[in-house]
Amino acid sequence: MTPETSIIPRHVGIIMDGNGRWAKKRGQPRTSGHREGLETAKRIVAHASDVGISFLSLYAFSTENWRRAEEEVNFLMGLIKTHLRKQYDFYKERGIRVTHSGDLERIPQGVRDEILLAEEDTRSFDGMTVNILVNYGGRDEIVRAASRYLADGGDPHSLDEDALASNLDHPEIPDLDLMIRTGGEIRLSNFLIWQAAYAELFFSDVFWPDWDVDHFDEALKYFEQRQRRFGGIPG
Repeated sequence: MTPETSIIPRHVGIIMDGNGRWAKKRGQPRTSGHREGLETAKRIVAHASDVGISFLSLYAFSTENWRRAEEEVNFLMGLIKTHLRKQYDFYKERGIRVTHSGDLERIPQGVRDEILLAEEDTRSFDGMTVNILVNYGGRDEIVRAASRYLADGGDPHSLDEDALASNLDHPEIPDLDLMIRTGGEIRLSNFLIWQAAYAELFFSDVFWPDWDVDHFDEALKYFEQRQRRFGGIPG
């Protein structure tokens, strides 16, 4: 299915929220919601690639998610690790390049190795870029970008927006055009806060595991109807 839209956002970001509540509603453990959410992610990645999205950022694990129960954290890390390896053929078939945003240092070594391997194995692919955010926080990224600038000998008195942006995790990825959050919450939750400065925001009450291509197309149609002024006044 291709949405009947003429304006396709270049970069879409998704806060994939509601996995735990989806499972609780069905009397299942939270882990089953995360497993189902992974299937949804694959479905949406495929569709986003089909409709011409260039960059898709997925919020998989935030810097705040370490506060969750150890069992859930370990399950999520294991899910990320096994998913990246199992989906290589899927990425190759569609030419999808995988990148990672976030601080790798705290991520368990085995998961970190799989992230780096996925990045290396798909580096030459020229289709859509899927940016997976693991151990990611928007504020943390900005702090790390400033630290990189200073570590490279940058003058703190000369630090400006361009200099900071060039030191973000992936300066080659453009700012967000459309930010989607599922699950009924209406907040950014530290998601790409630098890149989302002028993003259009789409909030859905539907839990992430229940999302399908029609929900994604609804968000694209919403984006098409927005008048993007970037602080200016239309002529």
